[in-house]
Amino acid sequence: MVNQNKWVYLRTSTEDQAPENQITGVETLSGKDYVLFIDKQSAWKDNKDRPDFERLKKEIKKAKGGDLYVWDWDRLFRNRRKLKEFFQFCAIYRCKIHSLRQDFYETFYEIPAPFNEIMQEIFLSLLGWMAEDESTKKSDRVKAAVRRTPGKATMSKSGKKWGRKAIKVDDNIIAAHKEGKNMREITEQVYYWDKNKHRKFVSLGYVHKTLAAFKQENTTAGDNA
Repeated sequence: MVNQNKWVYLRTSTEDQAPENQITGVETLSGKDYVLFIDKQSAWKDNKDRPDFERLKKEIKKAKGGDLYVWDWDRLFRNRRKLKEFFQFCAIYRCKIHSLRQDFYETFYEIPAPFNEIMQEIFLSLLGWMAEDESTKKSDRVKAAVRRTPGKATMSKSGKKWGRKAIKVDDNIIAAHKEGKNMREITEQVYYWDKNKHRKFVSLGYVHKTLAAFKQENTTAGDNA
């Protein structure tokens, strides 16, 4: 018999990855009387639509008490800030999160009230601080490693180009713009080859950024003339 207040959430990283290994591991914690929610999507794309995850959140709200089992916290979110927010969401609706990989967290549920909530809040605050610190360090590393020249390729300080053959693609975008093509038409014309030798057309956002940098460069050059 299925327990409507016991949920298992799985997220596989690719369409080819089967969830059987996750299920087998999670069932050592949950047993077999659960409601299953599963999404197939890159684990790095936390912002992409996850229909089963959204359905799960609605069930947690409706039940107002239950247990959620996962293989690893990164199946919920890789971003620590978002993970903390989800833990807080579950706390509001009295849902306990159980993870096969992070089984140490079970000890928080064993601490007597009200100290269990105090310790959980301290841990989640630390988790949030770590997320902010990690984000700041990553931003500083990128800023230190990259230099940007408007209208040209993004370069590392050592002079290596970053990204997808930016100079050739940018030149093609600018040439199409000079021919009178609008941005939508440019996305249907300009392409590059990815590492797997698949042809990819440039995105509308990339076209906009390239043309904005090109216009800024020309404006600066005109001001200095």
